[in-house]
Amino acid sequence: MSAGVILFVLAAVAITAAISGVFGMAGGSLLMGALMLAAPVAVAMVLHGAAQLASNGARAAIHFRHIRWPVVAVFGAGAVLAMALMSLVDFAPSKMLVFLAMGLLPILAWIPQRWSPFDAARPSHAFVAGLSATALALAAGVSGPLTDLFLVRSAMPARQVIATKALLQVFGHLAKVLFYGAALLEGAGDGAAPPWLLVAVVLAAFAGSAIGGRLLDHVSEDNFRRWRRWIFTAIGAAFLVQALQLYLTGGG
Repeated sequence: MSAGVILFVLAAVAITAAISGVFGMAGGSLLMGALMLAAPVAVAMVLHGAAQLASNGARAAIHFRHIRWPVVAVFGAGAVLAMALMSLVDFAPSKMLVFLAMGLLPILAWIPQRWSPFDAARPSHAFVAGLSATALALAAGVSGPLTDLFLVRSAMPARQVIATKALLQVFGHLAKVLFYGAALLEGAGDGAAPPWLLVAVVLAAFAGSAIGGRLLDHVSEDNFRRWRRWIFTAIGAAFLVQALQLYLTGGG
């Protein structure tokens, strides 16, 4: 990677971490899209995993007292099972597939509540959420909207949603670092990233999360729930266009 690309990656990490700190979503997908413009899919996966691991970890620490621990425990059990199952499959997603998946995910945010009775407070739902969200993170890079489906429909207030989701997302991001980490260590190809970039990415994510945590104090409960869906839908539409371009040009 050139110095310019590395600076682009670090800026993207900090900005998207701040966005996630305010809305609890969208930042991860934006970052994945940015990273795939700068690196091969496998390298983008591990950098995204490291950045989001730090970002979500910092966000969980900032809002520690709002975390719903029973939800985290059961979700984690499902996540561990997903990692075990995915380790048995030889799968490497293309850029087109990742953009397509990220473009379609916002559909989940618009499912009417009466059609989606999921509630992460119920152990069986939390387990299914951990299993499916972690598998999706490994296959498509992002899983936030699927996790949201189990959280936002609940009666939890904004800070509990953000704090709990932040810790839940750690499972999927850790899995990406473990599954795709070899791509970074091999250091081959034009899109290769230096291993030390992982440290810089983590620091940028911490900085962005701290900024987002402060900005959240100025966002009302109504705006939190209203704007998050529209923002993510606009991002998803842009990703669908990118997926179509890759399909038509054979660049996937």
